[in-house]
Amino acid sequence: MKLENPDTGGQAPLLPQVEPIHDKRSDGGASICGAIFNISTGMVGAGIMSIPATFKVLGVIPSFVVILIISYFVEVTVEFLLKYTRSGESNTYGELMAESFGKFGSVALQVCVMITNLGALIIYLIIIGDVLSGNKSEGTVHLGILQEWFGIHWWNSRAFSLLFVVLFVLLPLLLLRRIDSLRHASAISVLLAAFFVAICSAMAIYAMWVGKTQRPRLVPDFTNGVSVFSLFTTIPVFATAFGCHVNVHPIRAELGRPSDMSSAVRISLVLCVAIYFAVGFFGYLLFGDSIMAEMLVNFDQTSDSVISTILNDTVRLSYAIHLMLVFPVMNYSLRVNVDELFFPKKPLLAAENIRFLLLTCGLLAFIYVAAIAIPNIWYFFQFMGTTTVMCLMFIFPSSIILRDVHQISTRRDKVLATLVILLAVGTSLIAIISDISDYFGKK
Repeated sequence: MKLENPDTGGQAPLLPQVEPIHDKRSDGGASICGAIFNISTGMVGAGIMSIPATFKVLGVIPSFVVILIISYFVEVTVEFLLKYTRSGESNTYGELMAESFGKFGSVALQVCVMITNLGALIIYLIIIGDVLSGNKSEGTVHLGILQEWFGIHWWNSRAFSLLFVVLFVLLPLLLLRRIDSLRHASAISVLLAAFFVAICSAMAIYAMWVGKTQRPRLVPDFTNGVSVFSLFTTIPVFATAFGCHVNVHPIRAELGRPSDMSSAVRISLVLCVAIYFAVGFFGYLLFGDSIMAEMLVNFDQTSDSVISTILNDTVRLSYAIHLMLVFPVMNYSLRVNVDELFFPKKPLLAAENIRFLLLTCGLLAFIYVAAIAIPNIWYFFQFMGTTTVMCLMFIFPSSIILRDVHQISTRRDKVLATLVILLAVGTSLIAIISDISDYFGKK
């Protein structure tokens, strides 16, 4: 289905279709730079805050190795998707799954996308609320930035501050129909992530200069209760941090030259590897073994001077703005998949404003209510990392290669696909068993 010129009054689908045989830059086509920023933004989300805690468990060297391994397998599985997209008529992830596994495949994908993206977006809004209005965990009250600056008032309560963000920051961005329209917001988001890394690095180097840092462990410390099985619980955190597969087709569809997508993914992976290793190493160096699963809590606990308070507020506020800019990119694929699930034979057209607005506002309202009602969903976040995220990133793309409906998979492709599935299923099962064992062991 081709995209008609909007100047002629024709109806254009929400997700533009691209004929796989064409490779020429069209008028209005997105640039590779915009694609890089959008892919990177989709990766660098809430997971970046948990990266330093994985360094505490694994040590510096194994953490860096795991980051490289996962980034390699992400590149492999994205290439699997692009290979089958170029060889057939399918232009979305859902169509690829339907092509290989029928209706069951497309529904399974859409359910996984909805669970993953809804959970991630709720977490984003919860973190934004924590930064702005604080929270209370395990009997300890953490004040938000607005409460520290202006005191505790009704207008800087969690519900009201999040409502302001939803209506005046998120909703205008969510009403943009083309994902390429978010390229500037994505660029700012990536720069904020780099700014966050730079501040953490500077604080860690200063702390090391004055002798306030601990010597980071290079390898796991099995003498202090760390088991071999607990090492596998870090895999879902890293995997979630590299999730970009559901955004590959929407971004590719708007590229002026679709063949640039592979290069855009590789550049984005290099950028994210650098960001994750830097924030993981310097965050662990700065806080040592006291690092929390959500590093923003550590910044809240170390305000012992005016300069420290300013730096900590800057870090937290920049991260909250970063999540606000990541939110629309994640929401885009969620909205498309929800529409495909409930209206499979009626593609959402640009002229159908009512349906578009109902989907956008309905999803945003649900996410807002959930973020207010649910105090902490980090266990759910870990559950996603071992189930739906693994399916979207590794199991589904590899299954498409093994199914091989177009008979184009090479022997190397099938060996890699089998290896990816075995590793994904194996590490997920071990991580789930380890989490369950730890949970009941604390009771």
